[in-house]
Amino acid sequence: MNELRRQANEGLQARLKVIPHSATPEEYQERLDFELSIIEKMGFPGYFLIVADFIKWAKDHNIPVGPGRGSGAGSLVAYALTITDLDPLRYALLFERFLNPERVSMPDFDIDFCMDRREEVIAYVQDRYGRDKVAQIITFGALLSKAAVRDVGRVLQLSYGQVDKLSKMIPVEGVKPVSITKALADEPRLREAKKEEVVARLLDYAEKIEGLYRNASTHAAGVVIGDRPLDQLVPLYRDPRSDMPATQFNMKWVEAAGLVKFDFLGLKTLTVIQNAMDLLKLRGIEFDINLIPLDDKPSYDLYASAKTVAVFQVESSGMMDALRRMKPTCIEDIVALVALYRPGPMENIPVYCEVKNGLRDLESIHPTIDHILAETQGIIVYQEQVMQIAQVMAGYSLGGADLLRRAMGKKIPEEMAKERPKFIEGCKATH
Repeated sequence: MNELRRQANEGLQARLKVIPHSATPEEYQERLDFELSIIEKMGFPGYFLIVADFIKWAKDHNIPVGPGRGSGAGSLVAYALTITDLDPLRYALLFERFLNPERVSMPDFDIDFCMDRREEVIAYVQDRYGRDKVAQIITFGALLSKAAVRDVGRVLQLSYGQVDKLSKMIPVEGVKPVSITKALADEPRLREAKKEEVVARLLDYAEKIEGLYRNASTHAAGVVIGDRPLDQLVPLYRDPRSDMPATQFNMKWVEAAGLVKFDFLGLKTLTVIQNAMDLLKLRGIEFDINLIPLDDKPSYDLYASAKTVAVFQVESSGMMDALRRMKPTCIEDIVALVALYRPGPMENIPVYCEVKNGLRDLESIHPTIDHILAETQGIIVYQEQVMQIAQVMAGYSLGGADLLRRAMGKKIPEEMAKERPKFIEGCKATH
């Protein structure tokens, strides 16, 4: 803990020398001390130090590392340790969304590395902590209904064409096909096909094996590090395609066994940016991607005219349409668009664009919280805003507000019903 405190304080001072402040140095220090006290209370200083160590190693060896994403970006300690490159005070990000003092859960940084050099970072971690203490995590592929039908069809020696036709009759919900039982209830063509004895047999067998594990492979990003040889803690498995062992417990059970999971994600965009910088260097143009200004007008003109082919997260035709309507002028507009462009919140994009461009008045939800939503044109876009609203309107602590956010995110009706009277009473008491 003393080592973490030392590194965090030194790191914060180094950051404050070069960043434009969005608060006073005293406010930064107060936030840092608050976060450190929670990290100490929850017993996670080692976790932060390990992550900071391999990220600093990667940066020292010119391996591109992402600026940070997910809830970890809300931590000032992470920013001070150079785990992330986002100032959480500048963007009003909340630490309690990452580590909630009212609910003990493991911290989890999602860290992006250049796709081509991610393996080097994992190799460094193996060398640093011992090859017998570092492993990847197993993941199991389950037989979904379509695959079950195809596999059983092969065993029963039905023609490929017939099996393919049956498999295609199973509807898909979201990204997964529905179960065979549901498919039979919803799809009359499948019920009709089942009248044939061999098809009835196929569907009967497929129904029985649906959901069983079909194969094992390693998780794309998860790595565990133990304080002793891992074979003393969990059974291990050797994937023939990897020279690194994997745990035989999957993601859920590996944490229950007391191991800490670290995510080493490979991100192609970081590789593309690095390649672009290398090509510019050959022309004698050198610059630091981390120091480029975020208020560059020609860049926003490109966004507004939707010239964003191959630009990370804004390259689809739907995104291009939204950019033309929005005419972004600041980084906050781009951030809001990426957050809104998903099923559900998408219907708010026209409102955001119209309010931003003065075609419609900003609607007030309630005078006490309008300032929280000013940046997003009066629309609740971010989970942090949900937490701030609960804090300001209903007197929640940010830890309590995080529990409300989780219940909303998981759409658990019972949890939501539990929070409702608490929220209403809180509003009465606060106003």
